[in-house]
Amino acid sequence: MAYTDIINLIFGIIFGIYSLGMLHFIVFGIVGLFKKKKFPKQNTFNRYGMIIPARNEELVVGGLIDSILKSDYPKDKYEIFVIAHNCTDKTAEVARSYGENVHVYEYNNPNECTMGFAFKYLFEQIEKDYGTQSFDGFFLFNADNIVEKAYFNKMNDAFEYYGKKNIVTSFRNSKNFGTNVISGLYGIYFAYGCMFEARGRTVLGCSTRVQGTGYVIPAELVKDGWKYVTLTEDWEFSADQIIDNNKIKYCDDATFYDEQPTSFRIMWRQRVRWARGHWLVCVYRFKDIVRHLFAKDNKSRFSTYDITFNILPFCFILFAVGLLQAILLAFTPLIQPELSLYDVFIGTQFNSASDFFGAFLRSFNPFSGETYSHLFTLTKSFMLTYIGAMVSAIGLFIFEHKRIKGVNIFLKIILILLWPFFLFLQFPIDVQALFSKNLGWKVIPHADTTKIHHIEKLNKNK
Repeated sequence: MAYTDIINLIFGIIFGIYSLGMLHFIVFGIVGLFKKKKFPKQNTFNRYGMIIPARNEELVVGGLIDSILKSDYPKDKYEIFVIAHNCTDKTAEVARSYGENVHVYEYNNPNECTMGFAFKYLFEQIEKDYGTQSFDGFFLFNADNIVEKAYFNKMNDAFEYYGKKNIVTSFRNSKNFGTNVISGLYGIYFAYGCMFEARGRTVLGCSTRVQGTGYVIPAELVKDGWKYVTLTEDWEFSADQIIDNNKIKYCDDATFYDEQPTSFRIMWRQRVRWARGHWLVCVYRFKDIVRHLFAKDNKSRFSTYDITFNILPFCFILFAVGLLQAILLAFTPLIQPELSLYDVFIGTQFNSASDFFGAFLRSFNPFSGETYSHLFTLTKSFMLTYIGAMVSAIGLFIFEHKRIKGVNIFLKIILILLWPFFLFLQFPIDVQALFSKNLGWKVIPHADTTKIHHIEKLNKNK
């Protein structure tokens, strides 16, 4: 077998194995499309602490507090805690205006500016003043969130169903879904994660992961405080829970809303931060996750297998595999003198595992009668991926039409057409994040003052 054939075969096998390893994602998506986990109504009302970190959120923090107080959950079964974190506005004053219903703490340290540090400080204060173990669980929110009236009842049903031992996350909707294209694409992103990822995982008994906020944790998990303070504490937290044999479940009937960015610049900055945090979790947790995968005390091996593939930077890995294949094939003239680099990369010797890299390189050969054929192959690969992403967005709007409000048909069409590009951006974002070593957390401005009664009115009119 020739050198080029060996290299192409090896990388074909690598690509095939990696693709098969992620096949279960498709299964989760199909299951989540048609089925969801229903939880029976519980008669036990657990006691919760509502955790609200807020950094210069005077415009929106009242909306969340108001929605919590207007919820159907018994008011003697929860306490609201706000941590005004490195604030320079009136966030603390707004929270205190709700009187004894809200316990407000202030913490200022410019060197500790991630949301994880706010959680860490607040749980320390709760332990001192109330005792974290006097609660059954804690809900973690962002200040820009608002919750539906039945939210806590639905989440309590799921939390109690699992014996108060599992983390439970919820459906993340957008309160400014229809504001513009950027906020709409974000809305699809989070609803997509709930519908095609979390829902199927829970139905099939697998752990999912938390996405930012909107989840409840057992009080037992913070008996020694909160330790997740990186750029993406949710990814770090999710990975550690699976390593510790703790399960993360999803309650589809509980819906909360948050505000999405409306500018491309803010979107890019936020996603680079997420990607950088994802890289860090991959670097610092991958070894522990793989070790746990083969551990004897692993109580959920498939969940560990799933998170192993989940924390890997998919786009970057595919590119790196194709690049490594090209580098090895560059040595072909030394081993097969009858072939030049032109023959390898512009001729027919470079059979990329995905058929994308080879078609891309050969499409630039102006002297080949096959140039248009290669361009067609390249275009076909792109279009199949593009159409697949579009179909998933269409499916989301169809199956979740009752929950996606305030988006006119024209905007929906634009969002469906642009959704694939929102996904394609992940590769350059991953590359920038890889080399952004001094990337810090920056404020994401929140100014949408939508209240729970606005959501309720929209739901009635639909």
